[in-house]
Amino acid sequence: MITGTTKLLGVIGHPVEHSLSPRMHNAAIAQMGIDYVYLPFPIAPHDLQAALDGFAAIGVVGFSVTIPHKQTIIPLLSEVSSLAQSVGAVNTVVRKDNQWIGTNTDVEGFISPLQSTYNRDWSQTTAVILGNGGAARAVVAGCVQLGCAEIHVIGRNLNKLVAFHESWDNSLRASHLHVHHWDKLPKYIPQANLLVNTTPIGMYPHIDEAPLTSEEMQHLPVGAIAYDLTYNPNPTKFLKLAKLVETVTINGLEMLVQQGAAALKIWLERETVPVDVMRESLIEALSAK
Repeated sequence: MITGTTKLLGVIGHPVEHSLSPRMHNAAIAQMGIDYVYLPFPIAPHDLQAALDGFAAIGVVGFSVTIPHKQTIIPLLSEVSSLAQSVGAVNTVVRKDNQWIGTNTDVEGFISPLQSTYNRDWSQTTAVILGNGGAARAVVAGCVQLGCAEIHVIGRNLNKLVAFHESWDNSLRASHLHVHHWDKLPKYIPQANLLVNTTPIGMYPHIDEAPLTSEEMQHLPVGAIAYDLTYNPNPTKFLKLAKLVETVTINGLEMLVQQGAAALKIWLERETVPVDVMRESLIEALSAK
């Protein structure tokens, strides 16, 4: 029940109608029996500063950040955590001492299902990442934490790729991190032990689209992991194609759960939150689609 004392949380994006974060967080809030509510806020890029001012005025406790604001919000915040600075993207913002503080829980969310499910020697892993936006930055940071031998980022805009590459630490660029234009993709698919789609291609409502063709997907090594950060639909066409060529597939559901749980702990200043309830709420929501 929403009352005059209910505290506000939410997610900002454009679009944001597809987000299941409200379902997940409100399930956790109900389980904990606390006077909060989590709402979706569709914020166009040119309204971002006005939204922050409005959130401050009405006492929003914190919010999640999704496409296209993960990078553009950084200069508008009072403080950004060292992790978010290294990633160059913010996905979680909290209000403290009348200031907006940004951090990044996507890295934790990304690596969690990889570490908990797969017993691999990540130092022998070549990661190929499709896309070079804010989500890709979290994946690169996650691959670094895992200890991947090589990290290849594939994108369509050469200028943005160069800027992406140059924004990372010199030692990482010299040793592990490489960027390539999309037309070089056929060379790197056969090397990909871990193939990650960070693009919005295939996200609801464009469920018949995929970043790779079935023919391109056939060149993946047997036993490779195909990981799509998109969780709606479940599975995406990208993962359906991957399943046809003897790969292991991971959808964005668990990443969403784990990054959301980490964010909720920050907003509520709690050590634990009901992760299982969050996960089950998403599974139920996706199965109903």
